Amino acid sequence: MTLRITGGEFRGRKLVTPEGGTTRPTASRVREAMFSMLGPIHGARVLDLCCGCGSLGLEALSRGADTAVFVDDAVAAAASARENIDTFGIADRADVLEIDALRAVQRLREAGDRFDLILIDAPYSQAPKIVARLSEYIPDLLEPGARVVLEGDRRDPPALDLPMDRERAYRDVLVRLYDAPEDAGEGSGSDTATQAA
Repeated sequence: MTLRITGGEFRGRKLVTPEGGTTRPTASRVREAMFSMLGPIHGARVLDLCCGCGSLGLEALSRGADTAVFVDDAVAAAASARENIDTFGIADRADVLEIDALRAVQRLREAGDRFDLILIDAPYSQAPKIVARLSEYIPDLLEPGARVVLEGDRRDPPALDLPMDRERAYRDVLVRLYDAPEDAGEGSGSDTATQAA
């Protein structure tokens, strides 16, 4: 399956994906629908958890996001994300953390990092469990007015403990859009925020 960026600066550009069936990139039509739900994201700081080849974060950067942190503990997935970032010539706007999502959000929270958009696409079979563990940390990573996009299996969808804006189903895929809680970002002045290492 050939994946391409669906909109923005890199529209039509091909994405490198890991060989084999261990990674399930988000289909182009679902990505396009996600970003249609989100609307403008110009200048956003993005966190792409369980990023695979980086298709969601790269789509965000193509559509005007400022920077993105990509997280995946699978060696092949992280390597594909790095290759795509390098090919697109945006290494100065992207960081890749080759660790699991829970460790990543803990590290980012401790560093004081905050994001305007968080994208989560965990492996469907493990998504409810992974997302439940992430729920404790996600609110502390959100800027005021931030949003979270969560993709999962419609038959066993993951859920976050955040205000849900809306959800849309695309065959067996369920996409949920969440808003930051009203107290997001309190006590997290920009002087404490640091770039992910």
